[in-house]
Amino acid sequence: MSTTPPLGRRLLAEFLGSAFLAALVIGSGIAAQTLSPGDVGLQLFENAAATAAGLFAIILMFGPVSGGHFNPVVSLTDARFRGISWRDALAYAPAQIGGCIAGAVVANLMFELAAVSISTHHRASPAHDFSEVIATAGLILVIFALARTRRSHIAPAAVGAYIGAAYFFTSSASFANPAITVGRMFSNSFAGIAPASAPSFIAAQLVGGLVAVVALLALYPQVTPAEAADVIVPHADELAEAR
Repeated sequence: MSTTPPLGRRLLAEFLGSAFLAALVIGSGIAAQTLSPGDVGLQLFENAAATAAGLFAIILMFGPVSGGHFNPVVSLTDARFRGISWRDALAYAPAQIGGCIAGAVVANLMFELAAVSISTHHRASPAHDFSEVIATAGLILVIFALARTRRSHIAPAAVGAYIGAAYFFTSSASFANPAITVGRMFSNSFAGIAPASAPSFIAAQLVGGLVAVVALLALYPQVTPAEAADVIVPHADELAEAR
């Protein structure tokens, strides 16, 4: 029988995982600007490749403790399907946002930039907002479709692959996460987003989550709470039992 880690440990895992995620996304964006000046396409490819590979590793590191959400939309969706409680989902969100802000500061400092530099990169447009709906809906569908078909063990790779691809097939470069959207405001670099653009991105991400929930209810109507529990990866004791 599985034992869920205490909430404090799970919040720490979500904070650290979110911090690593933001440091990864922003740091690789800064590095791409330095390595490939003047070539935006190559910069985006470098940023996407690093993010896809790094996200895979981060989920493996922290997923067995907290589920590896690092994203309030994932946590809220998990609560909707009774994988975690609403109380826990609401507790996860501040840890995720705080972690992403901390990760942005770390990324800035690693590249000898000011610890905090507010982004001036305006991204909001109807097309970009629509892209965030699609990017977020796809991410949620990947995660929860795997959970509902007992394939959560491949979720780290699938999530990394999806996000890497979504950098290119969406015009917004697939933020798909309110916490990372907030974090990216604190770095005036390749991966940054101006504060004025963040509210519409976050609203679009929440809409994308709702779209995914409707699709999941249509595709997997008979899922039980027990089947909904392993998001994004099973807890450590469940992994041990599976072996």
